[in-house]
Amino acid sequence: MGINYTVIVIVVVYLIAMLLIGWYSYTKISSNEDFMVAGRRLGPVLMAGTLAATEIGGGSSLGVVEKAYGDWGMGASWYIITMAITFGFLTFLGSKFRQSMVKTVPEYFRRRYGRSSGAITSVIMIIPLIGLTATQFIASSTIISVMLGVDYKIAVILVSVVVTIYAVMGGLWSVTLTDFVQVFLIVFGMMIAIPFALKTVGGWDNVVATLPKEKFYMVNSSINSKTIISLIVMYLASFTVGQEAVSRYYAARDDKAAVQGSLLAGLINIIYAFIPTVLGLITLALVTNGTIPKDIIMKDGPKYALPLLAMHTMPSVVIGLLFAGIISATMSSADSDLLGAGSIFGNDIYKIYIKPDATSSEVMRTTKITMLVIGFLAMLVALMNKGSLIKLLTLSFTLRAAGAFFPYVMGHYWKKASAVGTVASLLLGSFITLYVEINKITIFGLKEPIIPGLAVSFLAFFILTFLFPNKKNSTELAGEEEF
Repeated sequence: MGINYTVIVIVVVYLIAMLLIGWYSYTKISSNEDFMVAGRRLGPVLMAGTLAATEIGGGSSLGVVEKAYGDWGMGASWYIITMAITFGFLTFLGSKFRQSMVKTVPEYFRRRYGRSSGAITSVIMIIPLIGLTATQFIASSTIISVMLGVDYKIAVILVSVVVTIYAVMGGLWSVTLTDFVQVFLIVFGMMIAIPFALKTVGGWDNVVATLPKEKFYMVNSSINSKTIISLIVMYLASFTVGQEAVSRYYAARDDKAAVQGSLLAGLINIIYAFIPTVLGLITLALVTNGTIPKDIIMKDGPKYALPLLAMHTMPSVVIGLLFAGIISATMSSADSDLLGAGSIFGNDIYKIYIKPDATSSEVMRTTKITMLVIGFLAMLVALMNKGSLIKLLTLSFTLRAAGAFFPYVMGHYWKKASAVGTVASLLLGSFITLYVEINKITIFGLKEPIIPGLAVSFLAFFILTFLFPNKKNSTELAGEEEF
């Protein structure tokens, strides 16, 4: 199949627009607070757009199509529905997050529990962000490589450079504005592809007639209630402490905007959940009835199912919009992950341990340099990765969440929550999660490593807090001048 220049033009225009937004945002940045939390001026609509776009990434587009095409069928929609459920839970915590007036999660740990907790949290937050960024680079590069017919590695380099440049230019304000555009491209670009795919397959009735009935069950042999519960637990723990998500709550203009933005983000996820799922089922039906040869889909793995479906069934303009939408999904997550890693290093490592007297501009410059380094490391991971997008994504989620969840949430409510309990929770929760993942241990039929990690974290945090309670008996945060 030859190069489609209409598709290329649409996507190139989109990429240029993202860079221009990054440049515009650069002109509006005057302080480190502007860069990290957008000056705390996000209303509910902007917050909802950036929060939804951040979490709808490669796993929620290419990954869900891959799962629907594979064993999960219609149940693949749970991967996104459980995100919406999580945003519903976070609605009750959003105002507390906003009231803390911090810029990063490790800053909260440091000011609530002391320097040791802040340092440990910084490390366990930064490392997974490399994996999360790489996941989005992989998904974007998949689309670029299919669209241009270029080598996957060249596409990785292109995507990495574009995303890193516009994220570094404007910080969270740039990320928010690009996300606001991208979330509409994500939903519209994917949605507009469905009628054309259905026309090719002969309508939804033909999809139903072609595939086994089990493919249309929301719960089946491949995704059951245990898997769904595991996803909810994973998202709740990860989104609650993930810098790329929580920074949106920090950036809300007030408590009300934080709550409303969280609810709207959940609504966007519910609307979007079935779009990539349906596209995956249509692709499977087209392969099953012989319209698209299976060897084309499997040549580079099922993660290429969606772009190949588009190339075989849709007109050029629709392909361009679809590809722009998918790239939007992945880039909107990658830029947030980059900013999260840079913010943590600049705000919680450089400012605290390397140069305590650093000015706001010096911290911002260090944050940008860190983003460049993380972007390069994520690019290397993307170049080497051959595994499942969702597997890499879930491992990154769980690694940073297991030990931090209980100290972070309970720190806002429980006056006696202590530094000793927090350090034990962070170390033991993270260790158990890695141990279970490496050794492939299943506990009570649950395969997700975050479950035992959270259980051990819970016990360590509460037992040691009762033994060594916070002597201040307060949830108030220490001032930055104390560090």
